[in-house]
Amino acid sequence: MKKNIYKKIYKLQKKIRLVEEKIAINYKDYQMRCPTHLSIGQEAIAAASGLALNKNDISISYHRSHAHYLAKGGTAKKLFAELHGFKEGCSKGVGGSMHLTDLKNNFYGSTAIVSNSIPVGVGLAYSLKINKQKNLVCIYVGDASLEEGVFYESINFCVVKKLPVVFICENNFYSVYTHLNDRQPKNRKLYKLVEALGVTSHKFSQNNPYKLFLNFKKVFDKVRKKPHPNFIEIETYRYLEHCGPNDDTKLGYRSFKEVEKWKKKDPLIFIENYLIKKNIVKREKLNSIEKTIIRNINVEFNSVKRLKKPNFNSIKNLVYKK
Repeated sequence: MKKNIYKKIYKLQKKIRLVEEKIAINYKDYQMRCPTHLSIGQEAIAAASGLALNKNDISISYHRSHAHYLAKGGTAKKLFAELHGFKEGCSKGVGGSMHLTDLKNNFYGSTAIVSNSIPVGVGLAYSLKINKQKNLVCIYVGDASLEEGVFYESINFCVVKKLPVVFICENNFYSVYTHLNDRQPKNRKLYKLVEALGVTSHKFSQNNPYKLFLNFKKVFDKVRKKPHPNFIEIETYRYLEHCGPNDDTKLGYRSFKEVEKWKKKDPLIFIENYLIKKNIVKREKLNSIEKTIIRNINVEFNSVKRLKKPNFNSIKNLVYKK
């Protein structure tokens, strides 16, 4: 890869981490009143896939969607404004954390209900095929999505119609407080399950975000050239609670030791060490990049305080009509 790609992946991954840390730190002030699902620890998937997608490719996400929104070109300022309920937010302040949109960058939204965005993404892919467009739809899902009937109905339709869809499954092992082993048969491989349904399936690792980017790019290029549904499973881990900005190991459903085990192999640590070891970027430059990202985030977050609340009397103008 070219050196600028290495830097882009680092910068985007770092930006996502710092934006969400900014949200976590300030959430306790009770100005962001919507529930918020943070993906701290899972950023490598969003950053690598977002940069591998073309501008005309479409992304659609689920409730843990901040990273996907930012990776597809959404701005931190509009995200912050949305979480605070301001009309300058990416969904006019009435969607909140789980309902983000950015049609300008072909981020067609996220939804709160598990698997609810899947048929929407499949419908978008069908429209691409009907209109003979050469781009694809990337549908981000969690591991619990494979426990919903609509997933299998949608997969069947994708296979029959040979749709240009790539499902990216962020398998963080937990559905709220319940581990995958307590929800599904032991030793089941998610990507193998989907493969049996006629979908080209892969299992990638997030440990090296650069390899992950190349793997995404290879799959995306193939799907654009010859439309056919693909499914990608990636094991990952969220460091904070299911919904909210806090550590939740005291609840007992997972251990502090388990969380620390995943933190030790944080892809962001790998990416920083890799850049320095390969002499792509020096430590001083990385520190400078981080300071710049933090400064920009602070400016965008502070600017939200000057914004106005949405006018709920006109909320009917923000819904689609026939």
